[in-house]
Amino acid sequence: MRHNFAPTRKNFAFSTSPQGGGAVKIAALLLTSLALSACGFRPLYGTLDSEPGAQAEFSSIYVEPIAQEVSGYELRNSLIELLHASDQVLGMRYKLTVTLHERREGVAIAADVNATLTRYGYTMEADYELTDVKTDKLVTKGTEITQAGYDVAASPYATEVTLQDTRKRAAQDVAEHLRLDLGVFFARRK
Repeated sequence: MRHNFAPTRKNFAFSTSPQGGGAVKIAALLLTSLALSACGFRPLYGTLDSEPGAQAEFSSIYVEPIAQEVSGYELRNSLIELLHASDQVLGMRYKLTVTLHERREGVAIAADVNATLTRYGYTMEADYELTDVKTDKLVTKGTEITQAGYDVAASPYATEVTLQDTRKRAAQDVAEHLRLDLGVFFARRK
């Protein structure tokens, strides 16, 4: 059997026929690129010419230890990793203080005689304050909230492992949202 892969009017990407539309798509893409380049778009985490982006500000943040034993540890480590921040205050420009609140509540009950809980809802709320280390003045503050759920397993150990995994994922989610908030804050200050 012989296959002909030569471009024809039907399958050629740059066809101007109504069925192909390739040239129109390329023209639209070029026009969109030109419009975006003229609108003042600035990369949030990168650099633009000689002006540093938010990443330079992130690396000058000291993340204070967070009170909650397991979740606080996970959140602090996630923040340090995402922000490329420091766990030492010496030489840092900013100090990030986070107060963590956690809630667990049963959200699903089995339709059995004992009305057994089968699923929990988990909420992590992080109130944060970014202060200037030299002046101790508040620079910005906010709150990040994330919710997750996890199933109750037949084994208490398996349920505890699932809870730990849920806490870790929630801490990563809160850290990513906090990074985005701080990135937007630093971008608006420029």
